[in-house]
Amino acid sequence: MIPELDHNSGQTRYKHLVVPDAGFINTESTIPSNGSDGTEDSDSSAEREQTNSSESDGNIPKRQRLTRASTRLSQSSQDTPDLKRAADHDESPPLTPTGNAPSSESELDISSPNASHDESTAKDQANRDSDKDLSHRPKRRRCHETYNFNMKCPTPGCNSLGHLTGKHERHFAVSGCPLYHNLSADECKTPTLKQSRYKEQVSEMRKGRNSGLQKEQKEKHMEHRQTHSNTREPLLENITSEYDLELFRKAQARASEDLEKLRIQGQITEGSNMIKTILFGRYELDTWYHSPYPEEYARLGRLYVCEFCLKYMKSQTILRRHMAKCVWKHPPGDEVYRKGGISVFEVDGKKNKIYCQNLCLLAKLFLDHKTLYYDVEPFLFYVMTEADNTGCHLVGYFSKEKNSFLNYNVSCILTMPQYMRQGFGKMLIDFSYLLSKVEEKVGSPERPLSDLGLISYRSYWKEVLLRYMCNFQGKEISIKEISQETAVNPVDIVSTLQSLQMLKYWKGKHLVLKRQDLIDEWKAKEIKRGHSNKTIDPSSLKWTPPKGT
Repeated sequence: MIPELDHNSGQTRYKHLVVPDAGFINTESTIPSNGSDGTEDSDSSAEREQTNSSESDGNIPKRQRLTRASTRLSQSSQDTPDLKRAADHDESPPLTPTGNAPSSESELDISSPNASHDESTAKDQANRDSDKDLSHRPKRRRCHETYNFNMKCPTPGCNSLGHLTGKHERHFAVSGCPLYHNLSADECKTPTLKQSRYKEQVSEMRKGRNSGLQKEQKEKHMEHRQTHSNTREPLLENITSEYDLELFRKAQARASEDLEKLRIQGQITEGSNMIKTILFGRYELDTWYHSPYPEEYARLGRLYVCEFCLKYMKSQTILRRHMAKCVWKHPPGDEVYRKGGISVFEVDGKKNKIYCQNLCLLAKLFLDHKTLYYDVEPFLFYVMTEADNTGCHLVGYFSKEKNSFLNYNVSCILTMPQYMRQGFGKMLIDFSYLLSKVEEKVGSPERPLSDLGLISYRSYWKEVLLRYMCNFQGKEISIKEISQETAVNPVDIVSTLQSLQMLKYWKGKHLVLKRQDLIDEWKAKEIKRGHSNKTIDPSSLKWTPPKGT
């Protein structure tokens, strides 16, 4: 029995904790044994209901909060043998292996020890019945015995006994296998003489650790912090022992040496991965990749970008002042498409060089394979925006060469992270193919595509082909006809048909199969999607191909 002081009533309460032979049981939910469904016993539920009914009488004041085991021990001494047997088979959760007290579900509010004899007799009878009903149950294993004995160490010849740390009886991985490290289980439990001596030396060296900083030292540390802020490392002297400080200095030097090797090998550049977040409009975006911003900006942990002119700044104060006098509310260039709040602007890299360079630097934070940053003059940028009462907000963009000899209709494409998974990516792809149709050309995106870009294009090609198959009424179909109708490159059409298993080779000919199951699935998705404004309307395009293309 464990005495505890009840701070509410000022009385001492006793908590008797009984650990049955079955071992430890989780306090929240009893772990079912083999052949058990994991539910509570009906007798235990009946016992709780009976106890709750006795509490609801309201005639006996509640003085103590005890477990059911304590309840039985507080009864008359004449029933001691029966109570002892009932306590041994008690199903109430004991302490968990971590030492937590039983949950409130396993505790009962009872009256003082002078409760009525009839009530105690009824409880004893319920305990005897529960003992008889649960006698057929197998004993539960203790928590430290609940290993999965089907798991074995992968080291040949190892029996999975022992552990490299010497703190565990078994291991199941090579990292903890004594045999793999040319040791035995007993050697791991007993430290070697060399290890013992080293431990004693470390303890001796750490005895010189200061208990705390003196007043003068604290003032010196505070003065250093106020003078240099985050531009200098804090003073580390007199904070820990000289031994630990020397270990830290060695680790610093080794990490610096490894970084220098990576920099020489070209795997990292100065300031790489330094910009962790950008403040863009009302969004704070986590960056994904390194972008070659100027070094003075790349060293910052956060970058502040104007969402209209894309100028980047060092602090929020500078951004606030810039926004107060920035007259841009939409991208430069000509608005070639508008439907509802969605607009597309055509920006010439030669006429608006700074804006296009800033757009490329911003895009590189979310693209892995992008290499174009500053040479933007040979490209046209088509910037999609969503308008509200404050201006036209950047949704995404794609760029294309003014004169592409391979008929690439997209060089780089990006949807801003805050607008992803909303249909804007397919709108950008559809708009690029709409321009190819107006030019009467067959287009294809420039390779390599990013992971997200490849997923978006495959989804778009699949949707275009299924729509064409659904509306096709002829008997013979040609890939060339599909390409001319949709402006999709024949290579992309063939690869999509192969992924859909709609292209077969039979008797020396390639046949295109019209899979009705895929078409029906696509129809169901279209009906479920309903009328969406995330589509490109060709009638809303006001654009003529630039001269020389």
